[in-house]
Amino acid sequence: MCYRIEDSRLKLFRQQMTCRLETLYGAELSTSVAEQIIEELLQYGMVSEPVSCRLWNQNDVILITYGDSVVEEGVAPLHTLQKFLNEQLPGLISTVHILPFFPYSSDDGFSVIDYYQVDPKLGDWDDVNAISERFDLMVDLVINHVSSESQWFKDYVAQRAPASDYFITADPLLDNSQVIRPRQSPLLTPVETASGLRYVWTTFSADQVDLNFSNPQVLLEFVRILLFYLRQKSRFIRLDAIAFLWKEIGTPCINLPQTHEVVKLLRELMEVASPHSVLLTETNLPPLQNRSYFGDSDEAHMVYQFSLAPLLLHGLFRGTSHYLYAWARRSCISPPGCTFLNFTASHDGVGLRPLEGLLPDAELALLLNGMQQFGGLVSSRTKPDGSESPYEINIGYFDALSGTWLGTDCWQVARFLLAQTLMLGLRGIPALYIHSLLATPNDYQGVEETGHARAINRRSLLFDELNDQLSAGNSPQKRVFDALCHRLKIRQQQAAFHPDARQEVIPVGDALFAFWRYSQDGSQRLLAVHNMTDLTQTLYFDGSLDGQLSGDWFELLDQVELKSSTSLLQLAPYQVLWFSQTVV
Repeated sequence: MCYRIEDSRLKLFRQQMTCRLETLYGAELSTSVAEQIIEELLQYGMVSEPVSCRLWNQNDVILITYGDSVVEEGVAPLHTLQKFLNEQLPGLISTVHILPFFPYSSDDGFSVIDYYQVDPKLGDWDDVNAISERFDLMVDLVINHVSSESQWFKDYVAQRAPASDYFITADPLLDNSQVIRPRQSPLLTPVETASGLRYVWTTFSADQVDLNFSNPQVLLEFVRILLFYLRQKSRFIRLDAIAFLWKEIGTPCINLPQTHEVVKLLRELMEVASPHSVLLTETNLPPLQNRSYFGDSDEAHMVYQFSLAPLLLHGLFRGTSHYLYAWARRSCISPPGCTFLNFTASHDGVGLRPLEGLLPDAELALLLNGMQQFGGLVSSRTKPDGSESPYEINIGYFDALSGTWLGTDCWQVARFLLAQTLMLGLRGIPALYIHSLLATPNDYQGVEETGHARAINRRSLLFDELNDQLSAGNSPQKRVFDALCHRLKIRQQQAAFHPDARQEVIPVGDALFAFWRYSQDGSQRLLAVHNMTDLTQTLYFDGSLDGQLSGDWFELLDQVELKSSTSLLQLAPYQVLWFSQTVV
């Protein structure tokens, strides 16, 4: 049902937005820009009345996938993806994050040519909407940059209004050494325009040209795009590379106050247009910088828990929870109305900037060497001082856990399942990359064919072969898939796994990792315990657990009762236990 905005809501939104726009563009422009945004909002025509609705609960699990991660000959990949989802994951996955499915020129979709069209090689909007009929949809708003083949950039080269001021130019002789870079490519790219040679800002590549958000017309363009995505039933909006949005010469050009103001404005717009929608920021940065995008519960609804993937990988590689515990006991708390997106793998590699300040250099060096031994690649970035440092590990997460610092062993499946299960239990919303759900090995052929390290975990799987693999036999892929589906079913039934349910990480020794979860209504206590090693470990019911395991408990994963007379338990290598007690 559609509603007009109530006058009081419209008035409040206009006031908030005008203040933010004044910060961005000054008093003279703020009022006119605000009125243009209001007009776009009214034309949007799907404005909902304010309702008290859930944003998330323990049933929320996100699947991250490309539109062509599963393919079959002669069929639009998005249609095949829908078939795979409907046949294999009904009731297990609540949301599908389809990575950019728009026409693009590079970076597997993140160099967008047209924000309003579906890449015809993948399908069309009917295919996208068909997926959204059974699953919530997450869509990328690739907001920092656009393809050099886009109409906007073509108009810029021709110096046609309004795009003639849509991009950032800079003097290559100016000192840009402070600028934080995620890549080794040049920051500025020369372009011959109708007005002469210009040097445009290209944070990520020469084909991905940064947009000029100091021009309010650029903001208006993305307001229209955002409202279009909401109209297409997108409930989750992911702001790609948002930390780099605003540039000022003489600054690091990352996490600037104006960027935060833009995120807050977009959240307020979404809360008026679609109160059930969720804004997610993608900021692959050190923990404090990453968490800053929560604001004061007025910025992103959800922030990636970027440190989890590399810390968990290191812990299992080294057989210790020491650094994981030190981080988790203080870093899993989100402000009211906000939550983390927990994940171990995505379409990108395992980011290393989120390890800054968390892992000693010697431990990082050991991890990098080990990942290379397991077939991984290490990508670097250029630091402000001109030196290079490791930026991410490019490897399939399944192969990343094929062994420990002592070499490969027989525990790969168990080790990998522990990693995914630990992620499922932590406070926040879990996200499974499709190649983690399917335990896909490294794709060396993809790297060779594309020349890009990230292709190592972006394989397209044949639908029929995948179905055969998941329906019979005892392959590692089937064992992982079946086990994860089983654990997802159990997880959904536990109120203590609600994203907002309280969590307490407890010390149980470096060989184990454990935390309590408490349901919001006080009806359930749940203890999750993980053996981080390839040796049998003992969990004693005294010490940090003294008195907390009194009474009878039920272990959810193995479906066994734990009697009150028990004083210790033996955990097999990489075993996970979920102890639950219903509180009367």
